Amino acid sequence: MAKINIAGHELSSGKTIKDHIHVDGTEIHIPHIIICGEKPGKTVLVTAGIHNAEYVGIQAAIELSNEISPKDLSGNLIIIPLANRSGFENRTMSLVYEDGKNLNRVFPGDKDGSAADRLASLLFDVFIKNADAYIDLHSGDGYETLIPYAYYVGASPASDIAKKMVDCVNASYCVKSTCTTEGAYNTASMAGIPSVLIERGQLSLLPKDEVQADKEDVLNILKFLGLIEGEYKTYPKTELREFSDDAPFTGCWYPEKKVGEKFSKGDKFGEIRDYFGRPLHTAIANTDGVLIHQCSSLSIIKNGPMVTYGVIQKQDAC
Repeated sequence: MAKINIAGHELSSGKTIKDHIHVDGTEIHIPHIIICGEKPGKTVLVTAGIHNAEYVGIQAAIELSNEISPKDLSGNLIIIPLANRSGFENRTMSLVYEDGKNLNRVFPGDKDGSAADRLASLLFDVFIKNADAYIDLHSGDGYETLIPYAYYVGASPASDIAKKMVDCVNASYCVKSTCTTEGAYNTASMAGIPSVLIERGQLSLLPKDEVQADKEDVLNILKFLGLIEGEYKTYPKTELREFSDDAPFTGCWYPEKKVGEKFSKGDKFGEIRDYFGRPLHTAIANTDGVLIHQCSSLSIIKNGPMVTYGVIQKQDAC
């Protein structure tokens, strides 16, 4: 197989490189692993830790990088186990430490911008553009609970393959996203790279079974893409149209629904109260749907996440 050149590395077949790449204009160095298979094939990118307190995906990526060898692969596998390293090392949850920006809102980035912009630019230009397919691993932050589900961009030039990648994810729901900008997988999708985002895990916890499930999803997608030998599985899903209601006040949040629970129009999601226990806001569903993601901490912040829900579009559609 011809040599590849990614992140300054020229790698021959059968080799693995583990290294860091420096983000110009910052003190950030991003760990990455490039596994070049013994046989030719596609190049697939896996990222985790774009939101740095979403630990299930980070651990799954670390384990996969140590468990997959070149002899297992036809093609190349790039793994970035911790995209937002400075946030991880400073416990900033979803934000890049240096500038307080959400990394997944600034793609494709700006090499002359602030730290998050420069980091996004490097990830996009050096890694994402070199991929034939892309898997981005996410989970619930320290205040978030969610059910496992997956996203793909419906309006992208690569949506047909991305939808088949989503079929390989062991979850009951998928979101056919209409968002085409700012996020890593969204921007990659609009560049013609089949891309999916997998959500699994919550509250910044690290259950072994959820790490294992993430790994199995990635391996299953790699089988579908032809990087790993073996039959891949597909899982029927209900397609959702996603909506999010942000908090209109800062205060104390008292949710009344559990993620995964179906609800009807007029049902109560929960209530925000002030620090004397007085009601500030009652969150009411304005449609039927299923709760897929919510703030589950007592603390809630104005204009921050409160509830995310899906309106069912098609059964067994994804």
